[in-house]
Amino acid sequence: MKPLAYRMRPQKFEDVFGQDHLVGHDGVLVSMLEKKKLLSFILHGPPGTGKTTIAQLFAQQSELDFYFFNASTDSKAKLKDIIETTNYHDILIVIDEIHRMKTDVQDYLLPYMENGNATVIGLTTLNPYQSINMAIRSRCHLYEVKKLDDEAIEKALMSAIKELDVDIRIDKNALSAITRYSNSEVRTALNILESASLVLNDGDLLTAQTVYRVAGKVSHDLDDHEDHFYNLLSALQKSIRGSDVDASIHYLARLITLGDLQSIIRRLLVIAYEDIGLANPLMGGKVLNACDAAIRVGFPEARIILANVVIDMAISPKSNTAIAAIDNAIADYENTDTGTVPDHVNNRKIKLNPEIYHYPHLDADSINDQTHLPDKIKDKTYYHPKTESSYEKALAERLKIIDKVKKIKR
Repeated sequence: MKPLAYRMRPQKFEDVFGQDHLVGHDGVLVSMLEKKKLLSFILHGPPGTGKTTIAQLFAQQSELDFYFFNASTDSKAKLKDIIETTNYHDILIVIDEIHRMKTDVQDYLLPYMENGNATVIGLTTLNPYQSINMAIRSRCHLYEVKKLDDEAIEKALMSAIKELDVDIRIDKNALSAITRYSNSEVRTALNILESASLVLNDGDLLTAQTVYRVAGKVSHDLDDHEDHFYNLLSALQKSIRGSDVDASIHYLARLITLGDLQSIIRRLLVIAYEDIGLANPLMGGKVLNACDAAIRVGFPEARIILANVVIDMAISPKSNTAIAAIDNAIADYENTDTGTVPDHVNNRKIKLNPEIYHYPHLDADSINDQTHLPDKIKDKTYYHPKTESSYEKALAERLKIIDKVKKIKR
């Protein structure tokens, strides 16, 4: 008997959950197929979100001969065998783990992508802007396969119940429990459902308690509201942000009983830089060291390390000035015309005339009057320091000195 996740693999785009922007009625991949205008593209996103399934369905409907190539394990010789078929007709190649493709293999493939003899679908779990060679990336359209929300996971589970070997019912809390433990991966959710069904008989009700027992977690009644896992993480962050040390320890305790150390660590690292930030810049390193130590020792001892650092974080001064600054800058760049980089910051212009750039380290206090924002936003201010902590207060004083030299109106 094939595993449930295998049996539930979508057979058409309509069965793919949570990716309507790609394979829905007006999805870009559907439009490609309908108009018979096939372009090379890269699907990037977390594991278990449907990248391989979407690529397979697209390939099947492409009317091209298609081949699968794994950049991590397959050889250049295999790719050559595949490419040789372009002597007779155009082909489509699905390349898994495309971020691992070696340079010589890329160089061999590029001309065939360039002339359209080979259409490529690349698959990766990594950020393609950072992990994929620009030569390949520039010849592909980049499409994000989004992390599935709870509703999409629950829809997939409800469809899968009909394919189980037993006729069972499932309550709302069990759906939520499976969804939480799945980490937004359909495959994992289906595996948990299949495991839980093994301890049930026809007519039985699958409850959250059964899910916890089968998943090897302690049994706690976590409903969709007060105790939902992601709400617990949010409650921990809000408590630390609000300098409520007792609430911070309380929500940490709830999370520890669920045993998901990685999720706790990810959230603490975010809090250190999002909510404490420049008010206590050493906190980021302290949290990272504590998290590394927690991983080394594991539970139950990791609870001691986490409690130490959470107490420190809750009592620490807070500042969100860094996240506010970067979010405002991103919004400006994405939504307005911010202009071009000034000549005296542009390396190509500086090479033509080195005198246009004034090297700050040659000036008193390593400051001179040159500004570096594009002219269209030359008076823009993104960073607004708080003065509650001694460190950021010192940054604010330094900023006043810098502004005086540069003569900028803030």
